Amino acid sequence: MNASSPSADGMFSRGLIAAVAAMCGVVALSNFAVQHPFMLFGLQDYFTWGTFTYPLAFLITDLTNRRYGPAMTRRVVFAGFVLAVILSVVLATPRIAIASGTAFLTAQLLDVSVFDRLRQSAWWKAPLVSSLIGSAVDTAMFFTLAFAGTGMPEATYPVLGGITAPVWMGWAFFDWLAKLACAGAMLVPFRALMSRITPLRAAAS
Repeated sequence: MNASSPSADGMFSRGLIAAVAAMCGVVALSNFAVQHPFMLFGLQDYFTWGTFTYPLAFLITDLTNRRYGPAMTRRVVFAGFVLAVILSVVLATPRIAIASGTAFLTAQLLDVSVFDRLRQSAWWKAPLVSSLIGSAVDTAMFFTLAFAGTGMPEATYPVLGGITAPVWMGWAFFDWLAKLACAGAMLVPFRALMSRITPLRAAAS
């Protein structure tokens, strides 16, 4: 067997194990961080700490997809999902763990499919479009499942014309805006790593 080909037991290669470990770490950390408002600069009604850690999951997915193709990347997503949910039950509440797992799995599998469809386009299009779509789905699903109906206090947002809404809705909206910015920022490390992470193709879909 060619050690560089994405075969059935290629999941246990160092690269794939590193991808699973990174995915697990990012999601577990984010599930812990999302419970803590970003208190700096008076932004506690706008962001949680998880806003700034979770977008790394899309970078991991896209780099894995570029290297190993969609079939192996789905295995990484599933493995990361299982391990991350288990850790999240310890680091976060069961509701947040369930919300995170559901949103994570849906958004990441969508990211994998969109990236694969666009991989032959300009280098930036696949990671950018897949991350934007996946981020929107993830944000909507996670914050609704995690916080809707929990009786969280309301906040007023002057930058949105003085709209008053439950604070979790504000977190969701500004989390989505931050993910849009992060999707563009993540193009920098993606581009920098492209030459080192070359496709092992043909990768099965």
